[in-house]
Amino acid sequence: MTSSKLVLLLGAAWAVLPAAALAQAQTPEPSQTPAPAQQRPAQTPAGQAPAASDKPATVGDVTVTARADDVRTSIDSVSYSLANDLQATSGSLADALRNVPSVDVDSEGNVSLRGDANVTILVDGRPSGILTGPGRGQALIQLPASQYARIEVMTNPSAAYSPEGSGGVINLITKPTAPKPGTQSTGSVRANVGDNGRWNAGLSGSWQKDRLTLSGDVSYRSDPTELSFTRTREQLDPTTGAVVSTTTVDQPIESEQNGAFGRFTAEYKLDDKTQITGELRGVAFDGTGSASSLFETRNAGGAVTNAYRREGSSDFDFANWGATARVLRRFDGDGHEWSNELRYDSNSNENTSQALTTFLTPAAAALYERTRTEVDQVTWGFTSAYTRPMSDGGKLRLGYELNLQRPEQDAGFLRGPSEAALTPVPALNNRFEAEQTVHALYTTYERPLGEKLSAQLGLRLEQADIEIKDLTGGASASQDYFRAYPTAHLQYQLSAEQTLRASYSRRIQRPQPGQLNPFVAYQDPLNVRSGNPDLEPQETDSFEAMWQMRKGQSFYQATAYLRNTDKAFTDVATDIGGGVFLTRPENLGSRQDVGVEATANGRLLSTLRYSAGVNVFRQEIDSGAVVGGGDREATLASGRLSLNWQPTAKDFVQLSSFWQGDSLLAQGRREAGGMVNLGYRRKLNEQLSFNFTARDLFNTFNTTTIYETPQFRERSEQDIKLRAFYIGLTWNFGGPRRQPEQFDFSTGPTGG
Repeated sequence: MTSSKLVLLLGAAWAVLPAAALAQAQTPEPSQTPAPAQQRPAQTPAGQAPAASDKPATVGDVTVTARADDVRTSIDSVSYSLANDLQATSGSLADALRNVPSVDVDSEGNVSLRGDANVTILVDGRPSGILTGPGRGQALIQLPASQYARIEVMTNPSAAYSPEGSGGVINLITKPTAPKPGTQSTGSVRANVGDNGRWNAGLSGSWQKDRLTLSGDVSYRSDPTELSFTRTREQLDPTTGAVVSTTTVDQPIESEQNGAFGRFTAEYKLDDKTQITGELRGVAFDGTGSASSLFETRNAGGAVTNAYRREGSSDFDFANWGATARVLRRFDGDGHEWSNELRYDSNSNENTSQALTTFLTPAAAALYERTRTEVDQVTWGFTSAYTRPMSDGGKLRLGYELNLQRPEQDAGFLRGPSEAALTPVPALNNRFEAEQTVHALYTTYERPLGEKLSAQLGLRLEQADIEIKDLTGGASASQDYFRAYPTAHLQYQLSAEQTLRASYSRRIQRPQPGQLNPFVAYQDPLNVRSGNPDLEPQETDSFEAMWQMRKGQSFYQATAYLRNTDKAFTDVATDIGGGVFLTRPENLGSRQDVGVEATANGRLLSTLRYSAGVNVFRQEIDSGAVVGGGDREATLASGRLSLNWQPTAKDFVQLSSFWQGDSLLAQGRREAGGMVNLGYRRKLNEQLSFNFTARDLFNTFNTTTIYETPQFRERSEQDIKLRAFYIGLTWNFGGPRRQPEQFDFSTGPTGG
């Protein structure tokens, strides 16, 4: 990690906090009518915003004077608006997530929460087929952020949510599509053109008549990228530690990625209390890439003993389509309802590559290789959720969830002296299938325990059955276990402005079926990868204590947390001979994270607002029986800072930056980078606005992975050039949409 950059970023973030408090005290608030905090309502039906005359709820709600669109809180979550995130107008979902406190997204779309990469991503409170499995990172890089209104972060979610994801849950809240009452239709068109052939466009709209509402959203994105990859691998004498040989790889890569998204939803109210909803959705991504690589191995004296050049190309195709059917029944009384939902998703992910290897030292005949991997997965989900307000001011939730995944993988590898003479290599061809079924029953109960104290208790019971079959090698494995996952949340109202919260949850991270496949897959001449059929689930006990304060238009939050994880996942590299490394997942003995995260949103001047955050934590890992591992500990940090300036009613300027901290591995560490973004929006008239965005102004978003063991040392650097400039227009037509509402997603999104 570059310490000077980190110090500058964290220093800037911390410097803003006292300055903001001083500005808050010295600068009078603009005259306006105070608005209640739009938190998750305890007594309001899901999908309905509290009326202006509603009394404040006694559980999970605080009456404040603040900008409701910025940060909303509930007893178990914090959600952030994307309305003023200019990167979301032209960027991908990964770009939007990088600006959210607690969340990090690396250059390949891998998400982490407070340094934990095991994260569940939901859409409107429900699992998403496209955001589950090996294609999730690519989906985050391609999906447009413009279709989402808010991002909800739950580091200690209640038992109403799946415990899958030891780091927590990220819930993507889609923009409301229905027009305001009295308006028949509404919609928007957006288009952005960037440098180096980048562009994206989208159309969304809705139509409403009587009890029927139809809505849709389509978009397309093209994003060429250049990056370079370098690796230095030193093999050591285990007795003396002297370097025996050094292998270097230099690989520039050019790629182009394109993606299309479409969604159609129909809502019909059978009567005032019963609503049915159907949704069809589809996503298709494709991309191509080319690389020219030079591999060189030198002995201890520096002489080249082996050298070859590889010229290769690759392409991928990813497709997802899915459907959802939902029935909601409201009973008498606010918040008394029963929802049932059935979901289906089908994913297809195909990757092919071909390479020509020319041997330089020693000279030999050229070698051709072709690799093809196809992964298909079908996912079924069913949820039945019942919510009932109680006479004591509390709320009871009961539910059942079923999640069924059936992935299949077909991997093929051919090699030969020419393209016309390629033949299969039996050891590198494989067919694999698996099935994972999880049944869950859950209940939560929340109620006030006094004028200032409220509590929520929950329990989730899950039965998981996992079966894998290596159809080529004949191997099979299974896991069958029953677990209980308790949750607890407390809230105490210190004053009208300050709140204390404490929470506990037990969470699990199950191995993905592909992580259990023992097949050894070819990556390049120096690397192969396999799953581990003995990989066990990791379990985490998570504790948090939180302080929040809202003062006028400012919001401050500080959280102390402790996470104890047993059998945490880690990638382990092993030298299997001939300079070839096998990487596969293993279980650590344990991992502990102890940290403090602070965030602040407020005004520095009447036209200048800020958002700042920093996360500092101590991580300790016990590598257990991992070969070449050891007990490791380090203090890690990440942070972000955003400045929003509105000099006139029509102009809005945004400068944002973030730095992602390091992470520990059993055999080393991974160093991440950061970036600075710039945006400008000009309101041309009531319907039309102009946008300019610049992403990663200084091309600083890079990743470095370091292994340090008694047998070898390795440093891999990925320099991905994400810098991009976009100009675009957004046109809103028809009547206005409904304002974004705060749903209770533990019973499912319901619409209005």
